[in-house]
Amino acid sequence: MATLRDIQRRIRSVQSTQKITRAMKLVAAAKLRRAQERITGARPYARKMGELLGSVVSRAGDEGHPLLARRATGRKRLVIITADKGLCGAFNSNVLRASLQFLREGSQVDVTLVVVGKKSRDFYRRRPWTVTSEMLGFFDRLAFSHATELAGELMQAYLAEEVDEVHLIYNEFRSVAVQRVRREQLLPIQAETAGAGAGVRTDYIYEPSAEAILASLLPRHVTTQVYRALMESVAGEHGARMTAMEAATKNAREMIGVLTIQYNKARQERITKELLDIVGGAEALRQATEA
Repeated sequence: MATLRDIQRRIRSVQSTQKITRAMKLVAAAKLRRAQERITGARPYARKMGELLGSVVSRAGDEGHPLLARRATGRKRLVIITADKGLCGAFNSNVLRASLQFLREGSQVDVTLVVVGKKSRDFYRRRPWTVTSEMLGFFDRLAFSHATELAGELMQAYLAEEVDEVHLIYNEFRSVAVQRVRREQLLPIQAETAGAGAGVRTDYIYEPSAEAILASLLPRHVTTQVYRALMESVAGEHGARMTAMEAATKNAREMIGVLTIQYNKARQERITKELLDIVGGAEALRQATEA
C-alpha cells in the first residue's frame, strides 16, 4: 500500500503537470487567435482565385499552359503536411493514417513523398517509401516565401515530367475542436474544380493573350493553394493542441481529487491506528497497575 509520502509525491507531480498543460493551453489559444485571423482572411482570396482561374481555363483550354497538361498517371508525388510537435491529440496521426491509405491505394503506382513537419519526417524515415525533400521548423514563422519555395519545387518537378500528379494531404481547420483531413490534387490543375462556383460566365478581353494571362495566373494559383494548406494546418494544430491540453488539465484536476481522497483516507487510517495503539497501551498499563 502506498505511504502518505508516496501519495504526496504523486499529488505534487500531477500538480506540476497540470501547471504545464494549463500554460500550453493558454499559449495555444493565443497562437490560435492569430492563425485563425490569417486563414479567415486568406480563404476568400483563394476561393476567388479559383473561380477566376476556372473561368479563364474554360476558355483557353487544357493546352493553354504546361501546368494544365494531363499525362498518363504513372508517377505521383504526395505532399504530407503535419506539425513539428506533438501533444495535439490525433492531429498528426489522422494525416499520417490518410497518407498511408493513399499509398496503399496506389500500390501499383510510383509514389514519392514530400514531408512537411517533423512528425511526418520521423514517421516515414522508418518506412520504405522514397522521401524526395522535407521542410521543417518554420511553422512558428510561416510566411508566403515558404509556400513559394514548396510550390516552386512541386511545379518544377511537374514541368520536368518527373511526376504526373501532385497531391496534398493536410488538416483543414473547421473549428477549435474540429480539424478535417483533406486530400486535394494540386497538379495538374483541374479546370472543373478550379471553376466550381464561378457562377455566370463572363467574357474577357485578353491583353496580351490568354496564354500570357495563364502563365502569370497559374503559378500564383498553385502557390496560393499551398500557402492556404499550410495556414489551415497551422490553425488546426493550435486548435487541436488547445483542446488536448484543456482535456489534460481537466484529467489532472480529477486525478488530484482522487489522490487527495486517497491521501485523506490513508491519513485517517494512520491516525486511527495510532489512537488504537495508545488506547491499547493505556489499557495494558491499567491492568498491570491493578494486578
